[in-house]
Amino acid sequence: MGFSSLLKKASLAGAFFMPAIWLSTALAYCPTPSGLTQVAVQRVVDGDTLRLSDGRSVRMIGLNTPELGKQGRSDEPFAIAARKRLEALVADSGGRVGVLPGKESKDHYGRTLAHLYSASGANLEAQMLADGLGFQVAVAPNVDLVACQQAAEREARQAGRGLWRQSPVLKAEQIQRSGFAVVSGRVSKVQRNRGGIWIELQDSLVLRVAPNLVGQFDNARLQALKGKQIEARGWVVDRSRRGGLKPGQPRWLLPLTDPAMLQSAR
Repeated sequence: MGFSSLLKKASLAGAFFMPAIWLSTALAYCPTPSGLTQVAVQRVVDGDTLRLSDGRSVRMIGLNTPELGKQGRSDEPFAIAARKRLEALVADSGGRVGVLPGKESKDHYGRTLAHLYSASGANLEAQMLADGLGFQVAVAPNVDLVACQQAAEREARQAGRGLWRQSPVLKAEQIQRSGFAVVSGRVSKVQRNRGGIWIELQDSLVLRVAPNLVGQFDNARLQALKGKQIEARGWVVDRSRRGGLKPGQPRWLLPLTDPAMLQSAR
């Protein structure tokens, strides 16, 4: 009662509302698993994380929403809208969600990694993606819903909803800081060594497939990318801060966590 009524007020105060057709489409993206137990939500932390009444902090699988400001940083665009939207979805579900833990059930912060479902069976990650309030991400081995979540994001992107109103895609040479990014560029070099597969974009950024993930990728397809325009997404790392940057190497590194994080340019 308390959580639901408070968040319904919050939803009226400015959260995004999807027309019924969007909701029905989002329901169709990712099928509802059977036997889900509904758990009460204590609070929504941000657009992709919430705390349950049983004490678990849950990071939603397949969804990365803009960051709320911390340590003096300002909120990223659509960060507050994403949190309000998730609050409204939880409130509409009676303050309870179905929790389906991933194959890898914890992240390095100790949070539970899980897919979340509303009381009506809608996958909440797909709803957020269809609303244009987050990016689809794939981190092996939690990749079971990649295809349906990609479809949800694709619809938002084509319709120009939320963060897709203006393209958030950076050119490789525009990267200026670490953190999540969707980047595009032309492949100048592809090489494989003991450190994995390295895909260089115009001397600005290198994508890396770690040795333990090489088997998940089509090596011939990767080798054929040289000279082609591609789009990749993931968490960019500044190699100069690690002290491991050698002369001639790109400063920025983006580890590829699944083949779904690399696409031909649109």
